[in-house]
Order: sequence, then C-alpha cells, then structure tokens
Amino acid sequence: MADQPKTYVEGDRFPGRIGRTWEDSEAAFPMPPSAPEGAPNVMYIVIDDIGFGWIEPFGGLIRTPNIQRLMDNGLGYTNFTTTALCSPTRAALVTGRNHHSVGMAAITEMATGFPGYNGRQPQNKAGIAAMLHQRGYTSYCVGKWHNTPSEETSLAGPYDRWPDGSVFGFDRFYGFLGGDCDQWHPKLFMDREPVDTTGDPDDGYHLSQDLVDQTIRWVTSHHSLAPDKPWLTWLAFGAMHAPHHIWGEWADRYKGMFDQGWDVYREETLARQKALGILPDHTQLTPMLEGVQRWDELSEDAKRLFARMAELYAGYMEHTDAQIGRLIDALEMSGQLANTLLFVFVGDNGSSGEGGLEGLFNEQSVTVGGETLAQNVGRIDKLGQPGSYNHYPVGWAMAGNTPFQLCKQYTHFGGIRNPMVVHWPSGIAAKGELRHQYHHVTDIVPTILDAIGVQAPRFINGVQQEPVEGYSMAYSFDSPTAATTHVTQYYEMMGNRGLTHDGWKIATYHGRKPWENKAAWGFDQDHWELYDLTADPSESNDLMRDRDAGNMDDPIVKKCLDMVSLWWAEAGKYQVLPLDDRFYSRALGREGLYTEHQKTTFYPGAVRIQPFAAPQTLNRSWAMSATIEVPEDGASGPIAALGGDSSGWSLYLNDSVPTFAYNYPGPEYTFIRAENALPAGRHTVRYEFEKTGPEPVGAGGKGRLFVGDRLVAEGEIPRTCTVGYTMDETFDIGWDKGTPVSPDYGPNTPFTGSITQVEFDVHPDVHPDLAASDKHAEGKFSEAMLRQ
Repeated sequence: MADQPKTYVEGDRFPGRIGRTWEDSEAAFPMPPSAPEGAPNVMYIVIDDIGFGWIEPFGGLIRTPNIQRLMDNGLGYTNFTTTALCSPTRAALVTGRNHHSVGMAAITEMATGFPGYNGRQPQNKAGIAAMLHQRGYTSYCVGKWHNTPSEETSLAGPYDRWPDGSVFGFDRFYGFLGGDCDQWHPKLFMDREPVDTTGDPDDGYHLSQDLVDQTIRWVTSHHSLAPDKPWLTWLAFGAMHAPHHIWGEWADRYKGMFDQGWDVYREETLARQKALGILPDHTQLTPMLEGVQRWDELSEDAKRLFARMAELYAGYMEHTDAQIGRLIDALEMSGQLANTLLFVFVGDNGSSGEGGLEGLFNEQSVTVGGETLAQNVGRIDKLGQPGSYNHYPVGWAMAGNTPFQLCKQYTHFGGIRNPMVVHWPSGIAAKGELRHQYHHVTDIVPTILDAIGVQAPRFINGVQQEPVEGYSMAYSFDSPTAATTHVTQYYEMMGNRGLTHDGWKIATYHGRKPWENKAAWGFDQDHWELYDLTADPSESNDLMRDRDAGNMDDPIVKKCLDMVSLWWAEAGKYQVLPLDDRFYSRALGREGLYTEHQKTTFYPGAVRIQPFAAPQTLNRSWAMSATIEVPEDGASGPIAALGGDSSGWSLYLNDSVPTFAYNYPGPEYTFIRAENALPAGRHTVRYEFEKTGPEPVGAGGKGRLFVGDRLVAEGEIPRTCTVGYTMDETFDIGWDKGTPVSPDYGPNTPFTGSITQVEFDVHPDVHPDLAASDKHAEGKFSEAMLRQ
C-alpha cells in the first residue's frame, strides 16, 4: 500500500519542499479543514408560529409523540425566549447575535434605512454555517427562509444574502423564500434555481413531507459518502404558519376536542402545565386580551367555525410531528442520531393573532376589507384545502400562548416565550428532564460552538467578524440547578419593548391590538409594566399598576426605573434606535428601493419572478401587449399571470379565446372575454386598465382587451387589490406557476402556444400620497379585522 501523502489545511503555509525536479522535492496536498474528532452533527428543527401552550409535552392538547420522544431522551427548556417575529428570531438563531445587531428588527418587508432595521445581514456578522465551514462541516438549509431582502430575491441577485450566499454560508438550499407558503403548491428553490413540486394534494403531496424527504436524502447520503465528516442542517417547516393546510382526516382526529372554547382551554392547559412541572404551582392565568370575544357569548355558527379552525391547526401540527418522526427514524437507522446535537424550536414567536377576531378563509382578504362570518361558515368544509389560505381567530392565539399575555409581535411572554427541546445522547447524560434556566435565541450558536469545542472564527471570507452576543447553554445540560449565564436580555418589536434582568421583567404594550393597524399612543405615553418573575412567572401582576411613577422613595418604582434605564442602555448598544411603530407605511416606504421601469419587456422562460420585481400594476393605469403564435390545433393557458387563487390577474387563452381575469380577494372574479377564438397564426393580444376610482389604493377602473388594434371585450373592475396581490405567489410569462389565478385552468398550467414577448407600460407614482395610502389601507385592515 502506498504511503499516505502529506497534507495541510488549505490556507496554511506549504509544508513540503520544492527542489529543481520532482525527485528532490516533497509534495503536500492542501485539504479543507476537518472538524475536531467526535464533533457532533448539528440540526435545527424550527416550527413556525406556535406558542407555549399547544403541544402535549408542554401541557397542550396537540399530540406530538415524536417531540415527546426527543424530550424523553433529552431535555425540555421551559424558559426560552424568541424575538416575537420570524425573521428576527431566525437571524438570532443562525448568528448568535441580537436581531437589531444584524439589521433584522422585523421581517425583511418592513425594513427601514437604519442600521438595526435595514434587513441586510452584515458581512462582519456571518452565520453559523459560514462559521462551521471553517471547522470542517458541510451545511444544508431546508425549508422556510425569510432573511433575504425581498429586493435581492430575483434572478438578477445579488445572492450574498441567500441561504447559500457568503453571509449565511450554507452549502445547499432547498426551500422557499418569504414568510407565508401554500403547503399544497409551494414555490420552491433548489439552491438558486426555481423548481416545481413533483405532486399535488390528490397524490399525497404536502410541503412538510417534501422538506423532510429532502433532508433525509441529504443527511443520509452525506453519511454514506463521508461518515467521519459532520454536517449542519437547518430544517424550517412552513408549518405552523398560515395557511393552515392539512387534509381533513388529520383535522378530524381532533373532532370535538376544542368545542369547550378558548376560555376553558386556557384554564385546563395551565392546570396540565403545573402538573407536568412546566410551570410552578403558584402561576396565575393572565386575563384574556380585552376585545376578544367570550366563547360562551358566541353564536352556535361561530363556535362551530372557530372550533373547526382549531381542529385544522391541531391536525397540521400533529402531521408536522409525524414528519419529525420520519427524520428521527432515518437518523437512527443510519446510526447518526446519538451524535447529533438536535434542537427543536417549538415556535419562532408566540401564536399568531394575525387571523383577527373571526379567523380567515383567505388571509389576503385582510388587505381589502375581509370576510364575513356567514361567508366562512358556508365554506367551512373547504378550510385548509386547496383554494383556501386560512388562519384561526385571535382567541385561539391567546389560548395557544397559555398562560401568558398577548401573542406574536408583542414583547410580553405570549409573544416571546416558546418551548425548546435539546437531544444529544452522546453529549448529554440527563434524560427526560426539564430545564428552567432563562435563555434566548442568541444562545444557540455559542452552545453549538461550545459543544464542538471551537471558537467563532475571527475572519470569514476575509472579513473580520464581530463577536457573538449570546451565552452558551451547555452548562445546563447536566446541571438543572445552576444559575443562568444569560442575566440580561432586551426585547423590541414594532414599538413594543421589554427587558429581562436577574429574575425581573419590564414590558410595554404600545396600544395596538392584533386586529388593529396603528398604535394608540406615542412612545412617551407608554406605561412600563414591572414583574417579579419568581413570584409571578406568567406576568399576571403588574407591580407598577396604580403606582406613582415619580415617587423615588418607593422601591418598586426605583426598581422599574433602573430597569428602564438598562433597557435604554441595551437599546443603544444593539442598534435598537430609532424606535419605529409604523405598520403599512413602513412597508410602503421601501418601494423606492425597487428598480421600477415604466416600460419593460419579458420573454419566454421568465417565471417565478417575485412580485416586487414584476411590473408594478397596483393602484395605477397600465397596459400589456403580448406577441403570440397560435398553432393549428388552437392554444390555451396563461400568457402572463401575477398571483394565484388568493388574488391576482391573468391574461390567457381559453380554447383560443382571449381572456383577462381579475381575482379580487374573496374570491371575487371579473372576466373580460372576447367572443371569438383566435385562428392559427401570429397575433398581438393587448390588455389595458384605466384607473377611474379616486382612492389612492384599491381603486376600480375599466379593463379593455384588444386583438391587434381591434377592441374585442371590455368590462368594469369595481375594485382592485391594495397593498399586494399575494402572500407567496409569483409573476410568470407563459405559465401560471403555483395556484391558478383563474378557475378556467389548473395549478402550474403552461401556455400551449408560443410567445415572442410581452411588453408592459405602467404609469409611475404608485403611491403619490403615502400618508393617504397608509390611512386608506389602515381602514381596510381594520374593517377586515373588526368585521362581525
């Protein structure tokens, strides 16, 4: 057997010898870095939009035997906090730094032009995959990715902040970009290439299953090819974010289990949490949020509808847990489970109150005035199925966050406290135990580095790195009573503020309820609440209530003011300022970042284009002209489409008949159809929309359809979409990828003729009066959320 050649780590000095010829020289091969001997695989499993009180292991009613299995052989953390929103939490999870420190104060669509808020992960604060690449790991990112600025998600790039870009550093990516995702017809990427799914719901396709299939393929193949080389995997489900898509039989497993309603559910869940040791016996149930309906005062129709919405959510979660079980089985079968440091994050924030007081069949409807209870009772059997984009009412969000106050987007525990499970048989001796030490999402990266036995690199991609900001949790693996290493943590989300310090907590509620769009008062009018978490672990007793905040002789007042001063110090340290409580206008104000052209031309193959990069056809007059060829046997299908079954528009041929469909959220369809089919040959089909309504957003107008210069159809479109067409659909030429805008054709339908080009001419100044636009959108949002 030949001698093994000398090797050295790539980037180090060449250790061989170079002479005149190969005979008097000594070779050495540069090799990638290798991990420390015995270094574990690392896996994040991130479940979206689920609160503290939903799953059985933490006192809820939703059966999760596979999470329970991991907890029985690992540890359950009961005092773990997130940031109150998805993108910021994920930024902290992958970087070990606070969300404002990496520019991710909110979701990327709400970025503003300040360092803590710009939505752009900085090069000097790279993610865990980039860190571990230098330590010999290969990394895989699967599922939801909502940390790339939306204006950087098109084919034109840049790609630096994609999952497999230089900042985050994953080697492979399979998943979707954005917040929401249709679970039946997702818009997926393999690395940077858009790909179609291989099935549909009738064939048994569901996104959660697909994501786990791909994860299993990658980690088992990796083990076959390089069994001594560890991997890092980020698996982020689209579940449990809306839409709550699941087959009816999964929801039916919970038939009748939520008929008691959210008020009783909260009481029963807290009792179970105490019995399990999740919370101490003296924990009090916080009051239900003012404005949420009492269950016993609802109509029978409302009770039936809202209970079904909870059943769908529960079935959705149990189905997600089943996929986690398949992954655990695959790791165990391949001999990898024991030495995989596995984290299960049961929520990246608290349960979502974004469904309003009555829930939603179509989440897009909140932008245009919403739905009625009668409408949704009439389509109760279609909830969760293809064609829906459903969300439960805010009452269930409060119940799912038992025993805490508020929900996602808020800095009380209802928005930030989530169950977390750690499983690592090779590294953790304790089994089936709880840990009550306080920790935050910034602590995961330091824990991973600690478990591997390495430091964070000083340089990544030639850029000197800033320190991580979290604290390792590894000390707690074998010590249930050790004091926490994370003593102080600030919170801020869309104007709501808070701080935990040494067993105490302060928080502000900034006066915007989940079904409202604007804060009720300014920051100077915020009331700082104070809680002694030892005596009051649920934040049920505000010690500052009815106290004179100016009485410095009162030790409680002094304690609160000291905590507030500490919050401001942390805010300055971590780029939290300037405070910003805007909502719609925060998103609308970013439109100048998008490259917008009055005239654009698209060609065949232009598909899966994000809406921001599509021609801007909202709230203005516009026109498009398509040059097409109809074959001898006729043609059908979309020529150009934007959106999907929740809302959008499509220009298409229906058995060669030119047709324009406008899908207003509801759905409320307007069809503008020619009378005659196009003969075989070359044609120019043109659509024009003339905005005639006075409203700054959502105005109606007249649509006209031409073949050549001849008007072949026209019609009134009484109202149009306001701040967007879609949560997750795209703009396509020659296809309608994903769900169909029009019921005249099905999902992922192509055009069966040929297209030369499609030209757009859009009028500028989509929002000439931003303040008026925001006020109008606010009114639509409030109308939708408050509708009874």
